[in-house]
Amino acid sequence: MTAWCLLAAVIAIVKAGSFVSSLYVIALAVAYVLVMIKLVRPFLKRIGDLHTSRENLSKPIVAIFFLTLIISAYATEVIGIHALFGAFMAGAIMPENTKFRNIFIEKVEDVSLVLLLPLFFVYTGLRTEIGLLNDPYLWKVTGMIILVAVVGKFIGSAIAARFVGQNWKDSLTIGALMNTRGLMELVVLNIGYDLGVLTPEIFAMMVIMALVTTFMTGPALDLINWSFRKKPSLIPEEIIQQSNYRILVSFGHPERGRSLVRLAHSMTRKLKGNASITAMHLSPVDELNYFNQATYERESFAPLIQESQQLHQKVTTLFKASSNIEEDIVEVATREIMICCLSESVSRFLRGAY
Repeated sequence: MTAWCLLAAVIAIVKAGSFVSSLYVIALAVAYVLVMIKLVRPFLKRIGDLHTSRENLSKPIVAIFFLTLIISAYATEVIGIHALFGAFMAGAIMPENTKFRNIFIEKVEDVSLVLLLPLFFVYTGLRTEIGLLNDPYLWKVTGMIILVAVVGKFIGSAIAARFVGQNWKDSLTIGALMNTRGLMELVVLNIGYDLGVLTPEIFAMMVIMALVTTFMTGPALDLINWSFRKKPSLIPEEIIQQSNYRILVSFGHPERGRSLVRLAHSMTRKLKGNASITAMHLSPVDELNYFNQATYERESFAPLIQESQQLHQKVTTLFKASSNIEEDIVEVATREIMICCLSESVSRFLRGAY
């Protein structure tokens, strides 16, 4: 956020032509942000709270959010801090309702990824003149830029993560992911190129740096995972504890989880604590966003936990955003946990697997 604010200030100064004129632009930008937060955000939140299902999220509602995006981008362009910040601000004030966000993302994601994103990369590629780097010295400078970029982001982020208590594997993973510049770096570079801050040669060097640091993310993560080959167990220690009866209930809909816990309790209540119940919810990773994962987990288990408290039944919860649900279910099942109830789709898979 600090970096984006600084970039907005730099753009304001460049477009205004002088520092005094830029103060006027920054003041307008501050007023714009206050209007978006104090007036537009509550309005959008109200709409989001009223439309949390696919049935009532109609085309006019989607149009309201697109108009907000377009007007916000146009306003920041008129103010003088680039349309990008208007689009960014429109995204920042979107309703926090998890269900609404997931549905809205589904509606706009395909168009963005299939049409708009490739067009942007093509546009950037056409502006990148690799032929301008026709001197060994320029390639040395490019190499130095890549080195400084990797040390600054990869090493810097890894050391910072380690300093605040992360283990080395997580620290290096954070460094590798932070080192991925990709889309946003290209957006910033295009802004600098449009404003004349970057020459064509520097623009080409920076684009190469952005591509190299992005492409190295996959191999870097593979190398980190290979170096720390010990796979963390999906199953918490309290599940592995010895007991004569172990019941695992896997559910999709939260209310179904409540029913399954009630059923499991009826099977174990006469065992005098000699049984353990685990409630598991695995969600496809492509259906979750990182920012709302904790909220989604809390909402998924809320009815189940409420039911377990009413029954005075201890239940261990297990949640994971999974890229391979079948494999994770088998991993849990093969740890000698008795499968009590599974959803219909998972049951079909297990019957085929066994």
